[in-house]
Amino acid sequence: MTQALDSQLVGTVRNLGAVLGDTIRDQLGEQWLERIEAVRKDGRKAHQGDEESAKRVKQLFTELKNDELLTVGRAFSQFLNLANIAEQEFNSNNDQVDPMDTLFSHLDQADIKADTFEKALQHLNIELVLTAHPTEVTRRTLIHKHSELAKCLSKVHVSDINEVERDKIETRIAELISQAWHTEEIRTIRPTPVDEARWGFSVIENSLWEAVPDFIRELDKRFVDKFGLSIPLDVSPVKFGSWMGGDRDGNPFVTSKVTEQVLLLARKRAAKLFAKDIDILQTELSMSDCDDDLRAKVGDELEPYRAILRPLLEKLVKTQTGIVEKLKGIPVDMTDWVDNKEQLLVPLMTCYHSLQACGMSVIAQGHLQNTIRRIHCFGVHLLKLDVRQDSERHADVFSELTRYLGLGDYGQWSEDDKQAFLLKELGSKRPLFPPAWQPSEDVQEVLDTCKVIAQNGKDGFGIYIISMASLPSDVLSVNLLLKELGVTWPMPVAPLFETLDDLNAAASVTKKLFSIDWYRGYIQAHQYVMIGYSDSAKDAGAMAAGWAQYESQEALVALAEENDIELTLFHGRGGTIGRGGLPAHAAILSQPPGSLTGGFRVTEQGETIRYKFGMPILAQRSLALYASAILEALILPPPAPKQAWREAMIKMAADGRDNYRQIVRHDENFVPYFRVATPEQELGKLPLGSRPAKRKPTGGIESLRAIPWIFAWAQTRMVLPSWLGVMKSVQSSLDAGKEDTIQDMLANWPFFYSRLSMLDMVFAKADPKISQEYDKSLVPKELRHFGDALRTELQQSIDLLLKLLDQKTVMESDPKGSVSMNIRASYLQPLHYLQIELLKRIRQLDDKEHDATLERAMMVTIAGIAVGMRNTG
Repeated sequence: MTQALDSQLVGTVRNLGAVLGDTIRDQLGEQWLERIEAVRKDGRKAHQGDEESAKRVKQLFTELKNDELLTVGRAFSQFLNLANIAEQEFNSNNDQVDPMDTLFSHLDQADIKADTFEKALQHLNIELVLTAHPTEVTRRTLIHKHSELAKCLSKVHVSDINEVERDKIETRIAELISQAWHTEEIRTIRPTPVDEARWGFSVIENSLWEAVPDFIRELDKRFVDKFGLSIPLDVSPVKFGSWMGGDRDGNPFVTSKVTEQVLLLARKRAAKLFAKDIDILQTELSMSDCDDDLRAKVGDELEPYRAILRPLLEKLVKTQTGIVEKLKGIPVDMTDWVDNKEQLLVPLMTCYHSLQACGMSVIAQGHLQNTIRRIHCFGVHLLKLDVRQDSERHADVFSELTRYLGLGDYGQWSEDDKQAFLLKELGSKRPLFPPAWQPSEDVQEVLDTCKVIAQNGKDGFGIYIISMASLPSDVLSVNLLLKELGVTWPMPVAPLFETLDDLNAAASVTKKLFSIDWYRGYIQAHQYVMIGYSDSAKDAGAMAAGWAQYESQEALVALAEENDIELTLFHGRGGTIGRGGLPAHAAILSQPPGSLTGGFRVTEQGETIRYKFGMPILAQRSLALYASAILEALILPPPAPKQAWREAMIKMAADGRDNYRQIVRHDENFVPYFRVATPEQELGKLPLGSRPAKRKPTGGIESLRAIPWIFAWAQTRMVLPSWLGVMKSVQSSLDAGKEDTIQDMLANWPFFYSRLSMLDMVFAKADPKISQEYDKSLVPKELRHFGDALRTELQQSIDLLLKLLDQKTVMESDPKGSVSMNIRASYLQPLHYLQIELLKRIRQLDDKEHDATLERAMMVTIAGIAVGMRNTG
């Protein structure tokens, strides 16, 4: 069965490739198609180790003109896009394992009863925060075409489809592939934060709007059938937040005006979607029977349900048109807008109860119930916008202010003096900011952001996150800013602990906050803490970062329990292993016991949003994976580490940190090698997300964001941040006689097993031979030994992992994943050779020279390799 399905996937990819070939022939002629086919075949053989094929491809690329290289790059990038679409559609329709079946099987084995499950169900609180970090390399217009293509593939694979319908669908497939080929795949300008936000809204409209009520309905049915437990109608186990338009950390393009615009656009999109739902309900609820409550509200109307829904629809339409006018700067009357979810819920629940009372439950539980579920999930703001800012920016506000007031420089004060000042002002009823004070532009922007929060109300916002938080005053300063600028509700403020040192100090800082009476009153027994994955891994390597994240969560959970405070941990995971990315199930079950009782909040970033939630069927499955893993972790929590495991992990983390930093921080050859061996400098020109690649434009590698750091190494197939120093630290423990402990940890500790087993996938994407090709052409001879040493460690790491996991090859335990990587490898190989040739040509140009064709071809290869690797940053 598996072989037949794999054969279907390979056949689909081959067929799509043939249609793309026809498109290329139609535009460029038979000769071009033959040339690309020859490169494709040689690329496959080169991947399999045929040196002559590799030489032919590389020689051809040296002979082609710049515009011809661009054409080849576009062709192979398109091939990879089509392979991804085929795989995405294939997996969504052929994945046989239902996450809920797996959960119930585990619960049955543990003899779990309904009352235990009910307690866990009360803690099922999933909050997915959509972010637009610069990892989504595909333009929105192409995403739409790819989505349409996936729908066509789903239809064409239906077994009983007739020939007429098949021909019609295949014609549409050819049309979509041709449209994509004739569309610019690279943005000419960077997206703005507003563009990114609109993209996030589109994901909700085109996928999650349908998927969420279907997911809850299916979940409810499974729980009723299994345990007799239903999900209450006024509860949503999943909610959505966003950083798009709110994350201003290092992004000068996210301003207070942008945040306000994004809030309005989100409300407009929500009003549009709910208006569409209410319009359907108004059409369908034509019944005349109703209960006394509804009758009292509509009088003697013949069609009572339509009568109560009509003004609601009008209000939603006025909300849309009013927001359009407000965005244009036209004064508007906002009293006619839908302002909160109660305005939607009251009339809809009146209809719901009436239908139930009059024997029309089947109608109540149809489209009406779906709409009610959506209101509880999305609200009138569509999603809750988080605000994120660097702690330094808040401190700058008070430094300027205290200097103006003649109190000295806040930035130079001790931590005790800062806290005393902040707490005194938090308890004061007089305004702190003098009317005549004229702050600097940067300080004014911080103040204006807080004003926007105050003016828009709590329902539109999630939490306020402080990057690089390391002291209690970092949190209290935000509390004071919010108070002084008119925020009247206790907006949750979450410190983000992201470097190794900050993670290690997280519990200590939080304990000091909990000791402050004013602060305990403010948080109302609920604390949010964000755990950073990207920067800690970049700071200390994957092994040390993973352990620091585990220990900090463990200590925070104990601290919260000790103080009777509900703790919600917010996981700032990226898509890749080097940025904390793990499959949802493995990530959740590898967390410390007790870390999920306050809910599960996690970022969903860049292209991973599309892979997980881009189509309703994928979104439904992804949500089910989260729900099943969280319930399992709540009911059957992973074990706390044994003392022997803890001691071994502490030693491996320290060794891993030292191994990693010895190369990345302390070896004088590292930075020069990194600059020439990867396209890091060229990446800065790729118009991906709205954020600059560096936090500080003039900074060196230390200021490079975690995302381009990962991206650069992925391009050369070294994928260094995910593995450097990790297996070397494991080998040291084995050499010290800890083999039995290591095997025990692998067999019985999900935290340790997940980290090592995920390297299996990393190593499938790594390719030392490809990395060596970059070095041969781009790295000076005197630096090549450095790349050779890295590849030696990479190969030793692969060998050790296979030995520990008792595998002969990487991805042996995931044959489907192996097939997937092999399909794409044949198309990736030529793109790497092409990128190397382009890098040589670009670097031969004088600093003042500019070749638009070369640069565009370079961008196409970067995007194409990212698509082939299935993640960027």
